[in-house]
Amino acid sequence: MNSDLKKACEVLRKGGVILYPTDTIWGIGCDATNEAAVKRVYEIKRRSDSKSMLTLLDSPTRLDFYVENLPDIAFDLIECADKPLTIIYSGAKNLAANLIAPDGTVGIRITKEAFSQALCKQFGKPVVSTSANFSGEPAPANFSEINPEIFRLIDYVVNYRSDEIQKSKPSSIISLGKNGEIKIIRE
Repeated sequence: MNSDLKKACEVLRKGGVILYPTDTIWGIGCDATNEAAVKRVYEIKRRSDSKSMLTLLDSPTRLDFYVENLPDIAFDLIECADKPLTIIYSGAKNLAANLIAPDGTVGIRITKEAFSQALCKQFGKPVVSTSANFSGEPAPANFSEINPEIFRLIDYVVNYRSDEIQKSKPSSIISLGKNGEIKIIRE
């Protein structure tokens, strides 16, 4: 895992795009603060940049740097979640402009999976996480189901966990308003 972490961080620092395991599905990722890298992920996915992508962080203590007026309930929701939880926050800041939705929101998940958590921690910034598929195609359930064409478009493919065959599941998604209002998007 350590050599994959080192190489993935090198690629991210240079504005590159990686394919990596997360706490849900295999993700296409880049530096979430680098507009050119985010644009490239949209191009790889053949996806309109009006459809938002989420970011991963390694710790809830980093949320304040990326979310303006973070509601206190966010920490309770993260702590109580029994499966991966993506929260859509208002008031996104310090992220690539093309990653922030037109209404100023951004989806962030605190990852607890070993590789993606170590990656975010070692890289020191949030990492984009979007399913490893082309827009409109089904998300691959595991590494072996990723369209081979995706591999040719990526700068670095993480080997760690690539031999696992269990089916992955997407995260729950909720929207958290500035005053702590909660709206369930996907259970």
